[in-house]
Amino acid sequence: MNPNTPSLTKIDVRRQSRVIQLNYDNGEEHSVSFELLRVYSPSAEVKGHGPGQEVLQTGKHNILIDSLESIGNYAVRLFFSDGHDSGIYSWDYLYDLACNKETHWQDYLSRVEAAGLKHAQSASAKANVVEIFTPNKSE
Repeated sequence: MNPNTPSLTKIDVRRQSRVIQLNYDNGEEHSVSFELLRVYSPSAEVKGHGPGQEVLQTGKHNILIDSLESIGNYAVRLFFSDGHDSGIYSWDYLYDLACNKETHWQDYLSRVEAAGLKHAQSASAKANVVEIFTPNKSE
C-alpha cells in the first residue's frame, strides 16, 4: 500500500444516486459513480493482460453495485448488476479513482468518442432539450 494513501474507514454504497461514498481517516470524503468504477475495473476483462489490450466498456450508465466483499485489509471486490465481479479494487486504486475522477471520466469519454460512439447520458441529455428560448432583447 502506498504510504500517501489515507486509510479507508467506510464505504457507503448509495444505490439511489449510483455512487459509493468513501470516507478516510484524514477526514477526506469522496464519491465515485458506479459507472466510473465499472468502466475502470482493474480486472483483466477490462484492463487486458498488457498494454494495448484494454477493452472499452460501454453501455454502463445504468449499472448498479449489488454487493461488495472485503479482500483482506487491502481491497474490495465489487459485484455489478451486469454480472461483472472479477475486479479487485485496492485501497490505492480506489483512492486514485476518487481523487482523479474528473480526469479519468474525461479520458473515458474521449476513448468512447474515439471509438466512434456516444456516451448514453450525453446523448439522452441532448434529447431532453425540447426548445431553447432566447428572449429578444431589442423589444
